[in-house]
Amino acid sequence: MALIETQLDNAIGTIVLTHARKHNALSRELVSQLVAALDEFCSAGARAVVLRAMPGAKVWSAGHDVAELPEGRRDPLGWDDPLRNLVRSIESHPAPIIAMIEGTVWGGAVETILACDIVVATPESTFAVTPARLGVPYNVSGMVTFMSAGSLRIVKELAFTATPISAERAERVGMINHVVALEALEAFCYDMAGTIVANAPLSVASMKEQLRVLAGARPVSPRGFEKVQGLRRLVYDSQDYAEGIRAFKEKRGPRFVGR
Repeated sequence: MALIETQLDNAIGTIVLTHARKHNALSRELVSQLVAALDEFCSAGARAVVLRAMPGAKVWSAGHDVAELPEGRRDPLGWDDPLRNLVRSIESHPAPIIAMIEGTVWGGAVETILACDIVVATPESTFAVTPARLGVPYNVSGMVTFMSAGSLRIVKELAFTATPISAERAERVGMINHVVALEALEAFCYDMAGTIVANAPLSVASMKEQLRVLAGARPVSPRGFEKVQGLRRLVYDSQDYAEGIRAFKEKRGPRFVGR
């Protein structure tokens, strides 16, 4: 079943998330199709890519498909997690990727759009980082993505409160590039993509890769990394983690006890 639509026109690739029934949740199948589409655009010589939901979407993406997360005793966000694969594909793609946001963005989908090179949203769009609502331990790579897009204080607020922030505020603190009225959103994004396409593709690809490497140059000592992994293990082995996943699946509020 196709969960996305793709098009390549004048060296601009377009990926449309079309799984509205599941609010474009980042399931293994959806991510697999996204990664394959990016690979195809790379082979076809796309010089810019626009990633969007269907026009009129209320939810751009609900983030992780929680139904696919393990209920405990296993890292839910390991190296082979679909989100990790998607973020790596976005960051390593040679063409700049523009996230065109109409609707709300939740959980791992926020990391997905922040991994894109340019983010343009409507005034009605909101962004919420929600692992704390589920008792999920986010991983180090994901935290680096957030810290590359916003100040430490903003990342802390998003992570600790799990409440949405508006597009206007996200733009003001530098997390996204532009807030554009809905009726002008598509033209704005494709005009920018056209500007990118008109530039030297080898130069653009080189600068994108340089910026990716430099943004990820955050040394962590072996001791520090082991401590972080140990803390994460405590979370996904906890009663609270299992309760958060069960509560989501049962469509009720979680009852966290701190153990």
